[in-house]
Amino acid sequence: VVMTDHRTNSDIDDAILQSARLRFKKVAKIVWDAATRLYCDKCGNDEYYLIADRIEVLVDEKRLDAQGDLKNWRHSEVRKPEGSIES
Repeated sequence: VVMTDHRTNSDIDDAILQSARLRFKKVAKIVWDAATRLYCDKCGNDEYYLIADRIEVLVDEKRLDAQGDLKNWRHSEVRKPEGSIES
């Protein structure tokens, strides 16, 4: 997936982490919130999938906790790990 508007992985990760909370939220909601923060009304499918890919990376890096199949956005959830600070 190609990033648009010169967004870096760090920019995308920051938007995801700003959208995440200490309680579980649906991945679809996190993707939507992060896309809105990053791209406003210029978001298309490529950007949504890029954000979802970055969510998986953050889970692999233990920066987010997950439950469910992350490929199925409406049936999986992520949250900040316990001990994180809510922003």
